[in-house]
Amino acid sequence: MAAQVRSGEVADDAQVWDRLLGLHTLVESRLATALQRRHGLGLSEYRALALLDQAPDSELRMQELADKLRLNQSSVTRLVGRLNAAGYTYRDLCPDDKRGAYTVLTDPGRTRCREARSTYDATLTAALEEVAAEDPALAALLTTAREVM
Repeated sequence: MAAQVRSGEVADDAQVWDRLLGLHTLVESRLATALQRRHGLGLSEYRALALLDQAPDSELRMQELADKLRLNQSSVTRLVGRLNAAGYTYRDLCPDDKRGAYTVLTDPGRTRCREARSTYDATLTAALEEVAAEDPALAALLTTAREVM
């Protein structure tokens, strides 16, 4: 990322990164709060359900889920344990490799995910719009990101 110019000064990479982390922290906090309050889901739980909802046959190997969520194996095991206990997923053994395990989305899990999706989308958009209104440089970055993605 190129250095940013603000008030005649050039921001170094650490300053740019700190601003991006601030944006990330704000958005993640808003998403986590909204999902927990309205749907009783943690942010990682919602993201796991969303990944499973989009996956072929609504299932992913545990390691693949961990990789997509960017969580370690221990964290995703606990996460899936919570989803299983809530009835949103179940564990299935891999037919080709009995050591491998899949996490499979249930109908109640699919319903909970789809109910929460509109909250996630609306909260995300609102948080990004708020930041864009307060910070022209981040507004420009968000506009560029939306155009190229």
